Amino acid sequence: MPNFLPINTILVPRGAEYKAVCRGLSGITASIPTVLAIPVGMKPLLKYLQQGQFLAPSRVLIMGICGSLSDRYTVGDLVLYQNCIYQGKQQECDRTFTAQLHSYISEKSLLVKSLTSDRVIWSASEKRHLGKTLAADVVDMEGFTALEFFNSAGMSVAMLRVVSDDCQHNIPDLTPAINSDGSLNPFPLAIAMLRQPFAATRLIRGSLTALKVLEQVTNRLFSGNRLE
Repeated sequence: MPNFLPINTILVPRGAEYKAVCRGLSGITASIPTVLAIPVGMKPLLKYLQQGQFLAPSRVLIMGICGSLSDRYTVGDLVLYQNCIYQGKQQECDRTFTAQLHSYISEKSLLVKSLTSDRVIWSASEKRHLGKTLAADVVDMEGFTALEFFNSAGMSVAMLRVVSDDCQHNIPDLTPAINSDGSLNPFPLAIAMLRQPFAATRLIRGSLTALKVLEQVTNRLFSGNRLE
């Protein structure tokens, strides 16, 4: 049952996440969606979406990795968003689309509430604080913007991500490495990693685990093999 929903478009942050999704789709002969690499961050993403041409009615699946804000979610967990919050505002994912995905993926995916941030949340203590005070489970840098844009355009959106870092350990502060256009600047990125080598090693290990899960779930979604 390939492309069972059907899904018209997949949006995934450029770089390693985009490559993982493309690897998951490689070799699939059935109909697959258009995969678009989006910039990292809220402002660059909004600019990108406003320049694009997305035809309604469309079903858009947003994929990628995210950070955990709760002890309940650890590295490698597959999460399906119910909604995203940002500065007291909330945007809902399409309930029918999300329920279909959840049914198809079975117990492998966890339904979560997400926080969208305009910077990298790198401190474990801040993650836990945000999780408790905002009742959010995970954090990313694109979700709310994407939902606000597509919901206003009358398109159905679901978000499927994989946890790449937990809320028990710090990760390097990568905010200075993100350019204004949503791309990563290698030199500040390297400096941030070198300043916190243990945190950097943990982030790399967690990201590799999450990217492997992202590749596998993409392949199974569109090859018609249910996750068991």
